[in-house]
Amino acid sequence: MQIFKRNPFGHILFLKKWLTRFLGVVSHGRYHRFNNLQIEGSDIIRDLPDTNVLFVSNHQTYFADVTAMYHVFNAALKGREDNLKNVGYIWQPKLNIYFIAATETMKAGIIPKILAYMGSISIERTWRSKGKDINRPVKVSEISKIGMALNDGWVITFPQGTTTPFKPIRRGTAHLIKTYKPIVIPIVIDGFRRSFDKKGFLIKKRGVLQSFVIKKPLDIDYENDSHKKIVSQIEMAIEQHKSFLKVISVKD
Repeated sequence: MQIFKRNPFGHILFLKKWLTRFLGVVSHGRYHRFNNLQIEGSDIIRDLPDTNVLFVSNHQTYFADVTAMYHVFNAALKGREDNLKNVGYIWQPKLNIYFIAATETMKAGIIPKILAYMGSISIERTWRSKGKDINRPVKVSEISKIGMALNDGWVITFPQGTTTPFKPIRRGTAHLIKTYKPIVIPIVIDGFRRSFDKKGFLIKKRGVLQSFVIKKPLDIDYENDSHKKIVSQIEMAIEQHKSFLKVISVKD
C-alpha cells in the first residue's frame, strides 16, 4: 500500500489504519474486560461482499455503538467466532468501513474528529440542529456521499437518527436503499445505555452484559417495495417497532 494512498473522501489510508489501531487497542477493554460483549452472527459478516453493504442498527450512545461495530466486524473477518479475544485482529483493519453521523456531532471534540477521519460520512440533519427541531430539505450531495461510500465499502447507519428508543425510522434510509440497492444487514444492540454515558466515552457501570446481534440480510425487492414497506421491515428487524414495547413490559 502506498503511504499516501487515499480513499474516495481524501483520507490517507496509512493514517486511517494507525488511528483505527490506536482507538481499537484503547477501547478494547470496554467490551472485553470491563464489560462482556455477547456477539451473535459473526459468520454473517464473513459471508458479505467487500462493498455495497448497509448495516442498520438501533442506537444507544453516540460513539460506543459504532466503535463496537469496528471491533466486531474486524474480529469476525479475522476468524473470531462471536468473540473479541486477542485484539490483534485490529492490526490489519478493514479500512473501507464508514458510518453516517451528524456533522455537528463529529465536530464536538478531539475523539469525534478522530472517528470522523476513521470513516464518518458527516451529514446535516434535516429534522434537528443544535437541540432544536427544524425542517430543511435533504442535500443531494450528502446522498451522493453515502453512495460513494457504499461503492467503496460498508456503511453503518442508525436510521432512527437518535439514541431515544422506539423513535420512527427515517424515510431517507428507505430512499437510500432503493437508490443504491445495497445488501441490508440489521443489527440489534443492547446494554450500551447501561454501561456508558450518552456520548459513549465514559464507563458508567462495569460488569454489564452487552449484546450485539447480527441478523441475516433483509429480503428487499428494490424495484417494487414501497418506502413504507422498507421502513416497516427495518423497524421490525432492529426491534424498534412499538410491538416490542409490549414484550419488554411483559418481561418487566
